[in-house]
Amino acid sequence: MLRHARHVIAENPITGLSFALFFLIALMALIGPYIAPYDPLASDTSATLQPPSLAHPFGTDLVGRDILSRVIVATRLDFMIALSSVALVFVLGGFAGIASGYFGGWTDRIIGRISDTIMAFPLFVLAMGIVAALGNTVTNIVIATAIINFPLYVRVARAEANVRRDAGFVQAARLSGNSEMRILLTQIAPNILPIMMVQVSLTMGYAILNAAGLSFIGLGVKPPTPEWGIMVAEGATNIISGEWWIALFPGAALMISVFCFNLLGDGLRDLVDPQRRT
Repeated sequence: MLRHARHVIAENPITGLSFALFFLIALMALIGPYIAPYDPLASDTSATLQPPSLAHPFGTDLVGRDILSRVIVATRLDFMIALSSVALVFVLGGFAGIASGYFGGWTDRIIGRISDTIMAFPLFVLAMGIVAALGNTVTNIVIATAIINFPLYVRVARAEANVRRDAGFVQAARLSGNSEMRILLTQIAPNILPIMMVQVSLTMGYAILNAAGLSFIGLGVKPPTPEWGIMVAEGATNIISGEWWIALFPGAALMISVFCFNLLGDGLRDLVDPQRRT
């Protein structure tokens, strides 16, 4: 597996770049609070609105907090929100879609109607409504993000399972005496995993943007917690007065993260595709 991973990364420089960015983001999420040069919550009224300098490479905000420290520390929160929501919807939406495509009938109708109901709403507005109703906590943001992504996973998994349910290898497994659940887990799921991993990488970026968007409008993480969306919202009103750095650097962190996850899909597909490993 490691030899195959090295081959995939060496074969495509863009994949190597995306994996390097991903590991950098994951490293910042893991050790960020320990390497931040300043306390991200500590204010200093004597150093408010300072432009980027050697002492504060990203400058300071309205109350004198170091923006570099806040961007670094915010990586953990945004990354964990995206990772948790995508893991939740991957399990629920993936298995629901596989069951819908494989069994058909009432299973397909019920899951399909649930997905259609969610898709009937503008997704960001639905996320706003869920968070507003349940409360703007990190757990509720994760739940709302998972719910709005549920139809995407169901449709991808359903389409792939529907194509493969009568394939020759599935028929052979059924004739060998395997149960339907065993066929789903050992025959269907591994063969639709590559396309699902592409969906995972795309929705990781969307989940980060969704969490930042909720925070931007005041329905996400509560200040003064370091979070990229909050920081962009705090700096947006200062752009016209010349303090561009307050919103620029957290916005750049958002852009790089989404760019990384969008590039990561092809590499993840090649890593988990059984046909590529042959």
